[in-house]
Amino acid sequence: MRSLFFANFIDDQSSITNQLIPMKIFNYSPAPPPPPSAFLQLVSNAVAQLKQKLQRDYEQAYPHLREIIHLILDQEESNAWKLSIFPHLVFPDLVESHVARLNLQPAATKHYDVFVPRQTDETPFFQPALALCG
Repeated sequence: MRSLFFANFIDDQSSITNQLIPMKIFNYSPAPPPPPSAFLQLVSNAVAQLKQKLQRDYEQAYPHLREIIHLILDQEESNAWKLSIFPHLVFPDLVESHVARLNLQPAATKHYDVFVPRQTDETPFFQPALALCG
């Protein structure tokens, strides 16, 4: 009786392996999904604030080139949006390189109020001592 059960079991397994299983095909798109609108709004605000600061800095450095500075900032803002999903990171460098191509010096754009000041009570950095064995 056991062999009969075993034979039925093998027969059942052989019928399963003969069935065709449809394969799922995934549609791969090389373009990433668009970022959420909240992220785009946040980045857009950051670029607008940065543009205002750069415009103020460059107009203070070159008051007679006000219109040209405005055009440079508009052009490089557009280029920054084309180059990166984080345009506020590349925008200042693009402006600086454009100004350099005009044989002008970059404006002092250091805004220390944006960064957290370094703490001076940190653990001091120790240099290893040179030991002479003789």
